[in-house]
Amino acid sequence: MRYLLLFIVAFQSHAQISDFDHIDFKKADQIALACKDEGLDNLPQLSFKLTENLTTDVERFRAIYKWVCSNIANDYNLYLRNKRKRTKFKNDSLKLKAWNDRFKKEIFRKLLKQDKTICTGYAYIVQELSKLANLDCEIVHGFGQTSTTNIEEFDVPNHSWNAIKLNNKWYLCDPTWASGIPNQETFAFKFQYNDGYFLADPKLFSVNHFPLENKWSLLDSNPTFEEFLGAPIIYGKAYSNLTDHKYPKQMHQVILKNNKVTFRYQLQKTVDAKDVHFLIDNGFHPKTVKPSSIVLDNLSLTLELKFEDTGFYDTHFLIGNDLIATYTFKVEK
Repeated sequence: MRYLLLFIVAFQSHAQISDFDHIDFKKADQIALACKDEGLDNLPQLSFKLTENLTTDVERFRAIYKWVCSNIANDYNLYLRNKRKRTKFKNDSLKLKAWNDRFKKEIFRKLLKQDKTICTGYAYIVQELSKLANLDCEIVHGFGQTSTTNIEEFDVPNHSWNAIKLNNKWYLCDPTWASGIPNQETFAFKFQYNDGYFLADPKLFSVNHFPLENKWSLLDSNPTFEEFLGAPIIYGKAYSNLTDHKYPKQMHQVILKNNKVTFRYQLQKTVDAKDVHFLIDNGFHPKTVKPSSIVLDNLSLTLELKFEDTGFYDTHFLIGNDLIATYTFKVEK
C-alpha cells in the first residue's frame, strides 16, 4: 500500500520544468543543433548521437525533444486531409479504421522522405528516440484547442503529445506546437521553437489540452470536457510567460455595464506593470486599454477591467508584445 501511495503522489505531482532549474540545457541544445543534418533512416544511431555525451535523463530527453522540434516540419495540408477523412468516416467504423491504417503509412512515409508530419508523427518520433535512450515516454491522445480550432467539430480527438518520466515523475510536452507555426493559407511552415511547451506546468497545459485518459492531465482534479470546451483561448506566448491561467475560467462572458471583470494569472517571472494591457475590439475600433487595477504579489498577477459601454467585445490580454489569451464579453445594461 505504501508503494502504491508513493506512485500516486509521484504521478500526480505538478511536475514542471522548474524542477530542473539547476540544469543547464545548453550542452543538450548544442548537441541537437550539431545533429541537424541527421536523418530518420537510422533511429538507434540518431538517438545514440543525441544522448551519448549527456549525463542526466532530463538532458538526454531535452536533446531528443529539441532535435525533433527543430528538424521536423508541421505538414498542415496533411493535417487537413486527415481531418476531412476522419469527419467523413466518423459514423462508419470500418471505413474509419481503413483510413487510419492507410494514413499511418503515409505519416511514416512523409517523416522518412520529407521530414514532415502532424502531431501523431511528432509524438511518435519523440517516443521512439526516447525509448532507444532507455527513457520512459508515452504518447498521449486527446483534444487540443487553438485560436483556429472549431470546437463544434470536437467529436473525434484532434491532437497528440507526449508524457515523459524523469526522476520517477511524469512531465508533459507538446513537440508539435513547440516546433513552429504553419501558414494556414500557403501551408508553408516556419520553424519557431517555443520552449514553453517543454515540461510545461500541467495546470496551464490543461487549458488547451484534454487527454482521453484522465491520468495524463497529471492533475489532482481534472477539468470536465465541458469546462475544457468553454475555456479561454491561450496562445504559445502564454507558455513563455505563465505557469497558470486562473481566471476567468470561461472564454465567453455576459456582464453588466460598468461592472469590473477580474483576471488572475501565475507568472513564470516578474513583469513590469506598464507592460500589462488589453487590446479590446468591438468590431469597428480596436483600442489598447490599461487595466483599472494591477496587483502584483510575488508571481501572482491580478487585474481588473471595467466595461463602461454596452456591446460585444473581443478582449485580448498582452504582456508587452506577447499575446497571452483571448476572451469575449457581451456587455448589457
